[in-house]
This record gives sequence, C-alpha cells and structure tokens, in this order.
Amino acid sequence: MARCCIVLPTYNERENVEHLLPKILEVSEKERDHGWEIFTLVVDDNSPDGTATAVRNLAEKHEGKILLLERDRKSGIGDACKAGFEHAIDQLKSDALIEMDADLSHDPNDIPFLLAKLNDGYDVVIGSRYVKGGKIEGWSWRRRSVSKAGNFLGRFALSFKVLDCTSGFRAIKAPLVSRILDKLNASSYVFLLEVLHRALMAGARITEIPITFKDRRVGKSKLGNKALAGYIKMAIKFKLESWAK
Repeated sequence: MARCCIVLPTYNERENVEHLLPKILEVSEKERDHGWEIFTLVVDDNSPDGTATAVRNLAEKHEGKILLLERDRKSGIGDACKAGFEHAIDQLKSDALIEMDADLSHDPNDIPFLLAKLNDGYDVVIGSRYVKGGKIEGWSWRRRSVSKAGNFLGRFALSFKVLDCTSGFRAIKAPLVSRILDKLNASSYVFLLEVLHRALMAGARITEIPITFKDRRVGKSKLGNKALAGYIKMAIKFKLESWAK
C-alpha cells in the first residue's frame, strides 16, 4: 500500500484544525480501498492559541494517523512546509505528499482526485481555482485582483501554462520532492512558486484539477505586502534561471 502524508502548516489555527482533522480522517479511511495509507502531519510554529494542544488531543484518539511536528518559532509557511516534507520522507517513508491549508479553505473531499492523478503518472497535481470548474467563494475584488496578478506573474516566471501557480493545495510524488528539496529556500508564500519552478527544472509532469476555494471562516490571512514583494522578486529570479538553463 502506498503511503501519503498530508502536510498542514499551522499558526493560530486551533478552531480550524479541530474541524479539519476529523474530515481528513474520514477521507483517509475511504482511500485505503484505493491503495493509499494516509497520515496527517501538522507542522505548528509555536502557536500561542493552543493549536498544538488541540492536535495532540486528536492524535491521542487516532494513534498513528495524526502526527505533530512542533517548532519553536514562526518562520514562514515555506519553511514549515519544507520541514514537513523532510519529516514525511525521512521518518514516515511517504511515497506522496499533499500540502494543504489548515484554515478550511481546501476541501478534504478533493484529496482522492489529487491522488488519482498521481496514479495516472503525474508528478505534481495542483488543486486549481482557475481551471474550468474551479471557483473561489468569499473573496473581495481586491483579493481576486491580487491573486490573478500573482498568477499572471507566476506563469511568466515559469514559462509554463499553470493557471494556478499560487495554489496551496497540491499533491507531489516524494521522489521528486527528494530531488528538489535542497534547492527550496523560500520561507514565505514564494515557496509555492519555487516548488513549481524547481519541479519544472527537474522535468516533472504537472497537471491541475478544479477545486472550490472557500475563504477562511476563522482567523486572519497571513499574506501581507512583504510576502507579495518577495513573490515579485523571486518570480523575476526564476525567469532568469529558466532562460539560463
């Protein structure tokens, strides 16, 4: 049976993980019939709201299915994801990884569709808001405009027709992650674009499936102006790297 680890980076997501983790467990149980053993690894950056405690309580009830990686400080979603990827590959011997947000924006019921595309031979499967059938619920016009601009810039940087470069919901084969892990340096949301850039440079097969993205119900978005500025800077860097290849 193939092993898949869902990596959930968290900071102040206690209320959300208490709802999300049981839903992931339901999906995980069903996926055993399709040859996947799924684990959920929460990577928590010392959340002051007690996120780690909530995860620990759920982990005790579902031994081995929910795991917690605690870090001593907040250092960005990219750094948290990289730590989770390393743990999933080295300690859990995962064959595939799924990255998703912990704020209930991503529907666990889409997990089987991501894994099915990995079975079809793709190396990276993106849960996309912008392919046919994908949509966004609850965003303001400003958020939509920023997202579209970011994806336009991402497509320019990648020289590849990925419609949702900034999606944080994606499945990746572990051997590919192992090949590119030491090249992943971004600590912020630029990490999302960096993974695609390194994957493409490594010759990965990438596809997208439609998802419905729902704006978070609890807490605040952690995407700020500093992260957006870093995204623009790194997009230009990646474009130069692709030209030099």
